[in-house]
Amino acid sequence: MTDPTFPQGVPQLTDGHVLLRAHRPEDLERIVEQSTDPDSLRWTTVPRPYGESDGREWLAGIEAAWNDPGGVRYWAVTAADDPGQRYLGTIDLRPQRSPDVAEVGYGLHPDGRGRGLMAGALRLICERWFDGGGTRVHWRAIRGNFASWRVAWACGFTHHGTLPGSHPDAEGGPALDTWQASLAAADVMEAHTPWVDPPTLRTDDGGGLWLRPWRDDDVDALEPRDQPAHHMPPRGVLDADTFPEWLMTRREKMSVGTMLSWCVADADTDRALGEVLVFVTAGTLDDDTAELGYQVLPSARRRGVATAASRLVVDHALTPSAGGGLGLRRLVATTAEDNAGSNRVLDALGFEIWGRESAADVLPGGKAVEALHWELLRG
Repeated sequence: MTDPTFPQGVPQLTDGHVLLRAHRPEDLERIVEQSTDPDSLRWTTVPRPYGESDGREWLAGIEAAWNDPGGVRYWAVTAADDPGQRYLGTIDLRPQRSPDVAEVGYGLHPDGRGRGLMAGALRLICERWFDGGGTRVHWRAIRGNFASWRVAWACGFTHHGTLPGSHPDAEGGPALDTWQASLAAADVMEAHTPWVDPPTLRTDDGGGLWLRPWRDDDVDALEPRDQPAHHMPPRGVLDADTFPEWLMTRREKMSVGTMLSWCVADADTDRALGEVLVFVTAGTLDDDTAELGYQVLPSARRRGVATAASRLVVDHALTPSAGGGLGLRRLVATTAEDNAGSNRVLDALGFEIWGRESAADVLPGGKAVEALHWELLRG
């Protein structure tokens, strides 16, 4: 009779900060705590409710998987400097139909979050997979799980986009969308795109403004759209009905370094007044050129809000990175020739027209209008 693979055959892995080990019966209490935590319930399909019997069944499944030569490989996540190796989460590697490809899954107990442990754990098991001849590791998560994506992003995974309706809803609702990403054996296990978070910017111009990250409850300040459709793509317009998807898309793009969006808010009331953003359609904001965009809610117009807020963003964008800015060399913008308000903003900021597109838009009455292309170079 041969000795079982588990737990003796589970290799301990460590980078000096995190230590991965075999699961133990005494992990049960903390496994239950993790599986009943609100974030775990939101982003996973753990049984509901989750009790000790579920945890024992799961531990038995982990042992069976290790005893199967082709089974999933699970490790308990602990801190390397903890003599007791207290359970802080789980990471697993799931072989796929192609023998050189695996999928990763992970989750942390609340006590283990925010300490950089899971990024270290992910690098360790990816290194082990690649050292064994593997060529790629896939990651996926429910769309909106930015904590999970931040771990994969930090380890060099490339975001491949969203797969609609590809994950069961644990509450029995419609299937959920998932994000997809992967890491190849030749990839460097470090973030290769910026993750940009909007810094707070303040001005006393335009009635007293501050620019801050968007919040879910900013939807309460939004007003019906009243501008011509050709002045701004519909998907970019602030609208209460589409705000959740609008905000999710903004946050997705910031997490891959292609957009930086600020909420323009009243400095006294903190009420949202509009948006200023810089973005790229190719590459990332690490490049030297980006596009400026802005919009102001109807009740906040004709107060200099767009000009004052955009000036703050322009200054931040063109400030060298050593000085805390984005380090861009050039900003561009595009407007419709009949968008007098937007054109006044760019003119006030020092942008110059470098080109025109004839008949870029045709209005409902048949009139064609040009598109104006603007630029501003760092002085």
